[in-house]
Amino acid sequence: MEKWLYVMIMKKGKTFNKVTKAVITRHVEHLRNLDADGKIELCGPFKGYPGVAGMVIFKTAGIEEAEALCKLEPLVAEGYVTYTLAALQVADKENNYLL
Repeated sequence: MEKWLYVMIMKKGKTFNKVTKAVITRHVEHLRNLDADGKIELCGPFKGYPGVAGMVIFKTAGIEEAEALCKLEPLVAEGYVTYTLAALQVADKENNYLL
């Protein structure tokens, strides 16, 4: 059976330097809710990767659901970041690394 995850890369927008603690608090609360719902595989900020704020790897039923979750992200909805979303086919020992 094919397994897919959906990778959201958040890119810093023109107003990213105006992010406040309140915005980050909303962002973290959003992540907590998604995690509680079992929708996140992994997430976090990048260090030393200019122009990129971080990523979220979603465990969703499909890319449409992941896209909807991206749009609900407070950093996106409030205009601080843009994002790209990619489908990642999981290669692991269960599927012999897609061999």
